[in-house]
Amino acid sequence: MTQAGETAIKVHYICQTYVEQKPGRDGQASLKIGKQFQYSTAAEAQNRAEREAQSEDCAGADAYMISEDPNSGEVGSPSFLVRLGNVPELDDFEN
Repeated sequence: MTQAGETAIKVHYICQTYVEQKPGRDGQASLKIGKQFQYSTAAEAQNRAEREAQSEDCAGADAYMISEDPNSGEVGSPSFLVRLGNVPELDDFEN
């Protein structure tokens, strides 16, 4: 039995890919999330990002980890393991 007030933080390791969208009215191409994969270790997420980034239809890939407090549902900011290719600016994640 666990003590009241104990918090078991869960860590998620994510590989997220990006694809380029066609240029909009401003003539600028933008990125959108392509695929997301969740792994149990940082190495697995990073290896997948490296493989995905070499794919012809992938503009870029991130591997990152996030912490989640299951009691409150709060999720922390991503901590990047690797960023490859064309990926969004870090400011885009801090909203």
